[in-house]
Amino acid sequence: MTDLASIAAHARAILDEVEKPETTAGQKVIGVPDFPHQITVKVAQEIVEHEAIVQEAYLDSKNVWTWGVGVTNKSGHRVERYKDNPASIERCIEIYVWLLRTEYAPDVLAEFQGHDLAEHQFAAALSFHWNTGAIRQASWCDSWKAGNIAQAEQEFMNWRKPPEIIERRTKEQRLFFHGEWAQDGMAPVIPVRKPSYKPDWGKMRQVDIREELKKALEK
Repeated sequence: MTDLASIAAHARAILDEVEKPETTAGQKVIGVPDFPHQITVKVAQEIVEHEAIVQEAYLDSKNVWTWGVGVTNKSGHRVERYKDNPASIERCIEIYVWLLRTEYAPDVLAEFQGHDLAEHQFAAALSFHWNTGAIRQASWCDSWKAGNIAQAEQEFMNWRKPPEIIERRTKEQRLFFHGEWAQDGMAPVIPVRKPSYKPDWGKMRQVDIREELKKALEK
């Protein structure tokens, strides 16, 4: 992966700023994480269910070059290298898990520091942040932490643009507030149509990636 050292340094800097919360006996609170134990196969699978896997670089709905599990150059990993050069599913998963651990999970855990998150809530918040990058700015987080659950559930759907994201946001909302998982262990894998470099949804296939996720998370 390109510039892994700088990404890792950034993640460590974030973690250094997060103090481990005090807990009472029997209380499980997500604070400074041991990532392999926090990002479970089920958590990682949920986001893949929304994103799909595209093994070649493609142009998304905003004509941004994207690859793998919704990865763009903003991640620090150059995705144009995969134009007409498909990677293995294992490679897609490897980069995806690395970014979850170093770029996205630290923000989610810092935002909910001192608050008890169930696995489904962590998964929903992580999916939201993977898609929006805005977990630290979202008002629904503040409302939930303040105990205003109904308000938080309503505010979750403020993040509903563009229109094609509404289905995903609704599923994330249902997962966080009601524990309803969307994933079933299978992942949509989509080829790229040429010369438009758009995903060819008509040729989508379902692939069981649980073993690949397990191996990546164990590294």
